[in-house]
Amino acid sequence: MVYHLLRSLLKMFSYIPFGVMYFLSDILFFLMYYAVGYRRKIVRQNLTDSFPEKDLKEIKRIERNFYRFFSDMIVESCKLASISKEEMMSRMKFTNIEAVNALQREGKSVAIYLGHYGNWEWISSLLLWLEKDITGAQIYHRLSNPAMDRLIMELRERFGVKCVEMRQTARYVHRQMTEHRICTIGFIADQSPRKKDARHFLTFLNHRTPVLVGTEKITKHYGFTAWFLDVRRIKRGYYEAEFVRLHEDPQSLPDFELTSLYFGHLERVIRERPELYLWSHNRFKYTEDSVAQRRADQGI
Repeated sequence: MVYHLLRSLLKMFSYIPFGVMYFLSDILFFLMYYAVGYRRKIVRQNLTDSFPEKDLKEIKRIERNFYRFFSDMIVESCKLASISKEEMMSRMKFTNIEAVNALQREGKSVAIYLGHYGNWEWISSLLLWLEKDITGAQIYHRLSNPAMDRLIMELRERFGVKCVEMRQTARYVHRQMTEHRICTIGFIADQSPRKKDARHFLTFLNHRTPVLVGTEKITKHYGFTAWFLDVRRIKRGYYEAEFVRLHEDPQSLPDFELTSLYFGHLERVIRERPELYLWSHNRFKYTEDSVAQRRADQGI
């Protein structure tokens, strides 16, 4: 019942022209930033800790621009419910895509390292740009609300990409490989692991922070080619994402080097356009010392 109601409302909202949607986004920005102060404490802390070289005036400018972009991304994501393939391809373009298609014609599968940067929801339209008969998937965290989880999955799968819950990743990839399917899988790999699963740390945005290494393990184990998606916002409602090869031979790299290459690229683009990153997420909540203390307390 709740799902069908939400779906109907979202569908109706998605038909609103972009110009009107961005007017509503401006109102949403005012409400989130000035009226409610949605997660402003976390955003301010993340920004000041990540950019200690910037003064408060610059931090506040980035902060406001982040909320403006975040409001836009919310309304843009709603458009997935009805936007046509043609308009989607005009607004979310992928460059260097032929290099990826050429490898897939050779029978090689692709791992795409993504971040919570730019409009990551629109990246689900990637399958429109790939060779036919390619299996496309994106790994995601299941939402606690079943109705919202179903709704978000439906939006993300609208252009043919399959949503795979994170805990099912290894099983899903193994099945694709044993069935000899060529696939392209997107991993939003900048998420923070659970404290008990934190095993590897690196320096990212001035923080010594735990990182997920499952993407690297899958990429190397199954011989995937590894790519970073460099997303740029051309203007309001228009993006361009360039495929950047992380390494020609990921299997030759020492452990965690591929992960370090990814975070190096991600930090570079964030420093170029910091307002396009998801600063409202409490990404840096675990320190290396706190994880070490937890293990010591548990005798691990």
